[in-house]
Amino acid sequence: MKELGVVLVEDENLILEELTVTIPWESLNLKVLGSAGDGIEGEHLIKQTDPDIVVTDIRLPGKSGLEMLEDAAVEHGIVLSGYTDFSYMQKAIRLGVFDYLQKPVDTDELIASLERLRDMIAEDEESREGIVSENGITLPDGIKNHTIRMAVDFIQENYRESIGLQDIASLTHVSENYISSLFREETGMNFLQYLSIVRINKALPLLKETGMNITEIATQTGFPTPGYFTKIFRRFIGKTPTEYRNSL
Repeated sequence: MKELGVVLVEDENLILEELTVTIPWESLNLKVLGSAGDGIEGEHLIKQTDPDIVVTDIRLPGKSGLEMLEDAAVEHGIVLSGYTDFSYMQKAIRLGVFDYLQKPVDTDELIASLERLRDMIAEDEESREGIVSENGITLPDGIKNHTIRMAVDFIQENYRESIGLQDIASLTHVSENYISSLFREETGMNFLQYLSIVRINKALPLLKETGMNITEIATQTGFPTPGYFTKIFRRFIGKTPTEYRNSL
């Protein structure tokens, strides 16, 4: 497994130092590429280093952690917050934030979250190989499990909306941990990867057959921002949406 890069964004120096020192980054096969103390500095650092994972406080000087994640088109974020604010959590879900941890942060809980995210990224990289075809990205067919069949039908019907794993858990009346494990077992990928692929497959004909611009296509297919759409599209297709359109 390749070493993954991490950026830390936290305005409290004591917490930032604690994160840097107490998390066994090397043994997790993670490397801290840098840290920032506010949202604007954090955005610059993210764009400069292109990390695999960003760990950020939600309330930062300059701009909030969520605004920073959105503007920097971060794919894998872990958010730390001293506040239980439903509107923040909703936006975090819309941005595809991997985990939302309460402050004061429990070190073991953060380590466990980093391990799960690290493993998910590694599995995503493996499962992306060879799945892009002329008609888009191949998704598993003939799912037998009724619960997962409900889940994938829900994704297909609601991909334009801001949906998260908790919506699937609510729909199927099971816990998020259970549906997450079952989803991966039945489809070979996690919920967010499946959702991203559905959205990309919906975007491909819009790029081929319409004159819609990238922002319009991102909105039409459920991606929170054009930057996030471009980043996910390039990760799966190997080109930006504009490069893909120009190559047709």
